[in-house]
This record gives sequence, C-alpha cells and structure tokens, in this order.
Amino acid sequence: MRAEAQAHVDTIKDALELLRRFLDWDRALRRLDELNARVEDQALWNDPKQAQAVMRERRRLDEAITATRAIENELSGTVELIELAEMEGDEELEKEAVTSLGDLAKRAEADKVKALLAGEADANDTYLEINAGAGGTESQDWAGMLQRMYTRWAERRGMKVELVDYHAGEQAGIKSATLLIKGENAYGYAKVESGVHRLVRISPYDSAARRHTSFSSVWVYPVIDDNIEVEINESELRIDTYRASGAGGQHINTTDSAVRITHLPTGIVVQCQNQRSQHKNKAEAYNQLRARLYERELAEREAVANAENATKTDIGWGHQIRSYVLQPYQLVKDLRTGVTSTAPGDVLDGDLDSFMAAALSQRVTGEAVAVEDVD
Repeated sequence: MRAEAQAHVDTIKDALELLRRFLDWDRALRRLDELNARVEDQALWNDPKQAQAVMRERRRLDEAITATRAIENELSGTVELIELAEMEGDEELEKEAVTSLGDLAKRAEADKVKALLAGEADANDTYLEINAGAGGTESQDWAGMLQRMYTRWAERRGMKVELVDYHAGEQAGIKSATLLIKGENAYGYAKVESGVHRLVRISPYDSAARRHTSFSSVWVYPVIDDNIEVEINESELRIDTYRASGAGGQHINTTDSAVRITHLPTGIVVQCQNQRSQHKNKAEAYNQLRARLYERELAEREAVANAENATKTDIGWGHQIRSYVLQPYQLVKDLRTGVTSTAPGDVLDGDLDSFMAAALSQRVTGEAVAVEDVD
C-alpha cells in the first residue's frame, strides 16, 4: 500500500481507537440497550423532563456508535479495494480508492471531535473572557487581536457573538472583554482555549522596531439555564455600580448603569455594561456569576479532564498554552499538544479547529506531550 494511503489508514485507526476508548465501547453498548428499553417503557413519558434527558443521551450514544461502526466498515471495504486494485494493476481504481480513503479520514476526525463533545455542559452557549497582561499598549493590542480571533472563529461556525463587557485600551486594543458566544457546542469547543496566550512580533508601537513579547489570558465558562441549580448566598456578594465606557451608544458615560459583582468566598468578579439599564446589567452579571460558579464545580468534578485553570496563574512566562510568533518567522505552536501552524494569519482569522481537536483528544488520552516553546 502506498505511503499516502497508509497515512490515511493510520489517521482513521487512531480516530477509531480514541472513539472506542472515549465511549468505553462495551459499556456504551450495554447503556444503549438500557436506554432503548427505557424508551419503550410508557411510564417514562409521564415525566417529560426525564424523558427528554433519556432521549438526549440515547441519541448521542446511538449517533456515536453508528458513526464508529460505519467508519470501520468503510475502512475495511476501501482497504480491500486498494489491495485488489494493486493486485490487478488498476492505477485509476487505486487512485479513486485512495481519494475515498482521504475523505474518510477527514470524516473520522470530524466524528471523533463531535463524539468528544459529550460533557455535561458542552452543548451550551459560552462566555469567553479576555484579559490583557502586563505590558501596556502592546498587551492590550494583543488582547484586542484575540477578541477578533475568537469572534471570527465563532462566525466561521455560524455562531452568534455578543459583547457583554468591554474595557478599551489606553491607546489601542482592550484591557478586557467578555464575549457571549451562542451556538451548538460553543462551550465544548471553546473550553480548551482557557489559558495564557503569548504573542511575539515587531511592535508597531516601538519606534526602534524591536521585537516584543506580550501575554493575554482567556477564560471560558458555560452559559447555564434554569434547569441547573447553582446556590448563591446574597450576603456573600459585593455589588458595585460604575459609569459604563466602551464602544458607544447613547447610554455610555451618562449614568452609573454598569454593574460589577464580586463573589467574596471565591474572589470571582463579573461585570456587565452592554445593556441600557442597571437592572439589565445586574441580571446579566448575575448570570455570568452563576456560570462561573458552575464552571468551577465542573472543574472540580472533572479534574482529570480539565487543564489547570488559567485564571489561577500569572499572565506571563511559564503559563502559556500557545505561542503566536509573527517575527522573525511565522509560527503558531500549542504547548500542550505540539500542534503547529505556519500560517498565523489564518489562525488569527479564526482557523482554530485543529488546535481545539487536538486539545479535546488529549483530555481523553491524558497523554502529556513534551513541547518546547518557541523563541
């Protein structure tokens, strides 16, 4: 078998192995049988909420198992076709089969990522918070670039992005911003982006044209609905109001409509200024706080699957998850998985899927990769 075909086969087999491992294959088959039996029980439908949960789990398992079996069958058939074409010396048939194998490899990778998005809150919308590190204008400009990158990533996937909170930089970029990203599996994909992001470039703000290193942090947490209970003691909150500032609008800089809520036991701070009234901003900030506390609980319950929380580290050297180098060469490198891109312009325009897929896979395998940072 030619090298190109073998590479596709290896990719598909790796994806299948990860899928089976993630699903815990034998347990998944037994669980699907149990769920099918429950669906046949008329008593289940007396509780619509429980029935919905059962159907959701059943659909997810059935789709993952069906997709895995389909890929296995198609792989086997295509490999046999390639071997037959080689035996008969039919180069045209062999070429078509290798092309089909390449398409199957892409589908296997897509199905793998989709199956990995099975966490408790993965299907939910998400908040994505960006904070500039030390470094003044340079870091604030970098934070603004990250805001655009995640906005473009979401738009590429047909998701809707709303600006919940925004603090402009002194000369350029942003000091901080919170995005609300709405779309299927928004949290599931974006959750692996939590961490410190490092930029290396010739600074446009340095008259001597020297190379600068800048840091900004990203924190991702899921939007939660009323079905998820999060207890908050009002006496443990400090609520401050301040005058909104940002992109504009008639309400900006006219009233103390912006709201900041501090959860004293954890030190979590959330804020909102995008709404026209203090009441609406307070409600949105409260929703963010519930989401942050829920994400904290998820992190504790899923400690094995979750990386160290970026917001608990310094925004600087030694804590970055990804480096983006624009000068003197072009490279983006993920320091958790080793995935690289030599097209940082595409990455900064939202091409993040390969980085996200590798990070999601790593959560399943638990395999640490020794990756050296770039200069």
